[in-house]
Amino acid sequence: MRVLGAFILHILLVIILTVVTQIGGLVYIICLLVFKRVTLSKWFFKPLIFMAVYLTVTIGVVPFIAPLFGREKITNTQDLSSHNYFYILANRNYVRPALNDVLRDVSSKLANQYPGIQIKYLDANFPFINGFSLLPHLSHNDGKKVDITLLYESPDGTLTNAKKSFSGYGVFEEAKANEHNQSDYCKNKGYWQYDFTKYASIISYNDDHSFSVKANRYLSNLITKDKRVGKVFIEPHLKKRMGLQNSKIRFHGCGAVRHDDHFHIQLK
Repeated sequence: MRVLGAFILHILLVIILTVVTQIGGLVYIICLLVFKRVTLSKWFFKPLIFMAVYLTVTIGVVPFIAPLFGREKITNTQDLSSHNYFYILANRNYVRPALNDVLRDVSSKLANQYPGIQIKYLDANFPFINGFSLLPHLSHNDGKKVDITLLYESPDGTLTNAKKSFSGYGVFEEAKANEHNQSDYCKNKGYWQYDFTKYASIISYNDDHSFSVKANRYLSNLITKDKRVGKVFIEPHLKKRMGLQNSKIRFHGCGAVRHDDHFHIQLK
């Protein structure tokens, strides 16, 4: 019974590590095979070795193999960076070169207009294999998609790099009384998962910060004017609030999750 329990635990860990990082499950299996042949005096050596091997592969191997699959790491600059290191360490920061260029160009133009303000990216894609979904996203599976955070103002009206949640997801800019509430509409139609990402916020903060209509409109226009961009997903009430008319800005459908906590950008 104990052996069966250990086997089930290993299977679950392989699945979880694969879903979260793509390569973690394979690294775990390799480490298990090595551990069978090596005697370790302390129990904590195994997780430490696994983490060391995983980080070595993530930092020193994956970036050199990913281009064979048409992808590369998002290039961090003074104007563009990951919202937190999870997206880098979990290999969720890979895109096609054209999307890397879009992010670099848009972030540079945004910083020219608003000095010191950065674009913060969230989930992009895994480094390998078209069709391998980056869960919980339905479409982040080909290197063409990336999510970025919204822009906020501090209570004194100053534009800031501060965000509202640790993950970058889950703290929504709710529809006002005079705006169409797409979230309520979708949930009333039976799409219970529509606001599921509220559980992804993990830690929320900066509740006194507000959505910057002016800066987010400027950022939206920078993105949609780029000829390499095919679609941008944002919640309908925010599109209306910002007065956006570009046909590239679409509603993602009730079968997805709500997009009033981030922008979704994808190539043509």
